[in-house]
This record gives sequence, structure tokens and C-alpha cells, in this order.
Amino acid sequence: MRTKMDTEYYLSAFDTSKENLEKLVSEALKHGGDWCDLFFENTVNGNIALRDGIVSDGGFNVDYGAGIRVLNGEKTGYAYSENTDMKSMAAAAHAASAIAAGSADIPPVNAGSMNTLQHGDRYQMLKDWQLGECKIFLERLQDKIFVKDSRIAKVLAGVFYTITDVLMYNSTGEMTCDTRPYGTAYASAVFMQDGKLETKSVSRSYMKGGEMLSEALADEIAAEVVKGIDDRFAAKRPKGGQMPVVMGSGASGILLHEAMGHAFEADFNRKGQSIFSDKMGQKICDGSITIVDDGTIPGNRGAVNFDDEGVRGQRTQMVTNGVLTSYLHDRISAKYYGTEPTGNGRREGFRFNPIPRMRATYMESGDACKEGIIASVKNGIYVDEFTNGQVKIGEGDFTFFVNSGYLIENGKLTQPIKDINVIGNGPKALADIIAVGNDLKIDEGSWTCGKGQSCPVSCGIPTVLVKNLTVGGE
Repeated sequence: MRTKMDTEYYLSAFDTSKENLEKLVSEALKHGGDWCDLFFENTVNGNIALRDGIVSDGGFNVDYGAGIRVLNGEKTGYAYSENTDMKSMAAAAHAASAIAAGSADIPPVNAGSMNTLQHGDRYQMLKDWQLGECKIFLERLQDKIFVKDSRIAKVLAGVFYTITDVLMYNSTGEMTCDTRPYGTAYASAVFMQDGKLETKSVSRSYMKGGEMLSEALADEIAAEVVKGIDDRFAAKRPKGGQMPVVMGSGASGILLHEAMGHAFEADFNRKGQSIFSDKMGQKICDGSITIVDDGTIPGNRGAVNFDDEGVRGQRTQMVTNGVLTSYLHDRISAKYYGTEPTGNGRREGFRFNPIPRMRATYMESGDACKEGIIASVKNGIYVDEFTNGQVKIGEGDFTFFVNSGYLIENGKLTQPIKDINVIGNGPKALADIIAVGNDLKIDEGSWTCGKGQSCPVSCGIPTVLVKNLTVGGE
């Protein structure tokens, strides 16, 4: 079982010392630069999958190394090593320095100024991950799923986990240590009825250890896998056109993440690529709307004690009562805008440079009730599961494929629908939200955001009504 560890644990894990860290920073900055940071990572990955009760996949591996970044004005030099011996690291430091192409002499870091930050209250691992226990959990989960519906033809279920030790050090003498556990359980079932097939997949992901594989979690996933299958078989593709769209609470937050959240990331705004680049301090939507990116939710997939630049995770309100109040900053964009970083500098791993990334992105609850929102729509659709979204950050245009939903006719949910696209423009859709429900739900699925590199995230939203979107149907 992992418990809070002191600095010496992390230094030993990477076979380094405080003196070596100082030497590496001095080497990286000896040709000039404004900033240098080191990112050490040791990640253990494990996974196992069962198909109809038989192990179909499994594995275990370790990823280990360190990256060195040098900032020199607008130039960034980045290099990494898959070894942490001083010779390999010094070569990476020299390469990063050369890429940044500095010229000034920088004094070495004073060892006496070193400040260690270690703060681990947002996630913990109470039980080690064991592949044997994962297999037992999956066998129970598959049994629970099969007994729930006689139409189930196949079940695939799996668990994958990572445990990552991180040590960060920078040219101000600040050292940050963290251990990050991630666990995901998922199941997918194939249903057959009258020659037709339907597939339903469910996942749950947390920053936890093996303790997350509980009987209650197996029951929850099994119930979710079979939920709504009758409606899926009865669903039809509706007529398309422009109409009001009610987005259900929870997983619909992926539209908020993709169509709006990325446009609030500061690198896109700093470079003038976001539709919101000139909107800071302006009203961009109804006053009932507040949008948050949060790294502080305990055990959440998007939680961070520290981001990947050593900045403490925090809760950031991007939109406050309809007004754009903050971008999502890493250290580079924060310096450019003359503000503090928001703890959004994240990276896929030590081979990647940190960039502004979301964590848990959601819209806060409003005052309306779900039933009242639906009742206010004469003709439209209700949707609650989105997949395969595409967004153009500059223009804000998006399209999302809808897995399931319902027609709304005279204020009531009627015919189940599927296989449609919802098309719109992020800023316009945000401005067209005319009702916000009181039922915020943070979805706990295994969301992973891609932006040239992958990061675990989560999303959420209350029930909201967008007065006009394009629905691609018949």
C-alpha cells in the first residue's frame, strides 16, 4: 500500500540527489535562458481483460525517464532521457539548452534556497493493484451482467491501472513530489434481438488504488450496461433540421469540454487562435452560467495535487455569471498575460512538453429543474450520450455523434432516437443556452483528452437547453 512518502523516496526512485538536480539546471542554463525545469517520471502500468469469462488480454510494463525544458524568451528547448544517470541527463540538458539557443550566463542555483513541496490530499492508494484480484473482480462483473438480460451475446470487461511517481525541480530551487494512482474498470456488452445488434459500453475511472474494485462498483457498472437497451432497439433516426436541444446531465459535458473548454486554454488565446482571444472580461453567455475547470475534486480522474510544472492544482472559474474571467494557464501563458498560473500545465509523460490542458471541466448548476426544461420545449430532441466529436478551435465549429436520446414533442419525451449528429458553433451554442438545470453531474467515465498528447480528464454538466442547434438526421 502506498502512503505519503518523503523527499528521499523520490530522489532514490530516480537515482539522483539534490546536488545533481542543481547541476542539471546549471548545465541547461549555462548558455542562457529565463527558466529551466526537470520532470522525472516512473510509471507502472497493468491491464487485464476478459471476454466471456476467459482472459483475452493482459500485460504489465514500466515507463521511466526524465525531461528537461529550457525557456528563453519565446523559445522553448525540450529534451528527454530514458535513463536518469548523470551522463544521460547532462546530454539532455545540453540538447535542451542548444534548442533554446540562449546566450547569457545564468548563475547556478543555490542549494540553500531549495524548497520542497509535497501535498497529497486529493488522491491516495489504500490498496495495491494486483492482477489476480482484478481478474476475480471482472469474473464477478461479467456474471452480474449476463444474468441481467437474456439478449446478451457477448461481454468484454477489463481493468487497467497506472501508478506514477513524479519528481519536479526548477531553476527557482523548488522541488515537487507526487504519486498519482489511476484505475479504470470497463464493460461492453453485445445484445441480440430479432437479428439486430446493439452494443453498450460503460466505464468508471478514479484516482484510486485497488480498493476501487468493490462489489458496489460491479453492481453499478452491470446496471448501467443494460440500462436503456429496450429503447436502443426501438430507436429510430429522426428528421434533421434546426431545433432546440436539451442536453442531459453528466456525459453531455463532453460537448462543453470540446466545443468550449479548449477555446479557453491560454495557448490558443495567446496565439490568437481561439474565438475567445479578445473576449476577456466580456459577457459571452447568460448570467446564469458559470463554467469551472477544477483540479481539486478528491479521487476524480482530473484531480491534480500539482500540475506537471509543479504548480498546485486549483479550482478555476473560466466563466463567472456569464462573463469570461480566466483562461487556463501554464507558466508560459501566465507570464505572457501577467497573471498567476492556474495549475493547468499538463503533459502525457516525460517525453512531452507541458501545455495548457483541462482537468475536470463542468458547468455549475442553475435554478431550473430537468422536468421543467423538457416541458418548455414544444418540438426538439433530448440527448444524453455523445461520441466522436470534432471541433475547430479557431472558428469554434463542432459536430458530435449522438448515441442515444429522445424526441421531445409537446414537452414530453417520446420516440427514442439514435445515429444523429449535433452540429453547431461553440460560442454561439454557449450564448444560446437559455435554461440551466439544478442537477449537475460529474461523469466518472474514462475520458481522455487528445491535444497532440493525451491526458486523463473528466467532465460534467447539468441539464441545459440550447435554443437552436442543427441536428443531422433523415
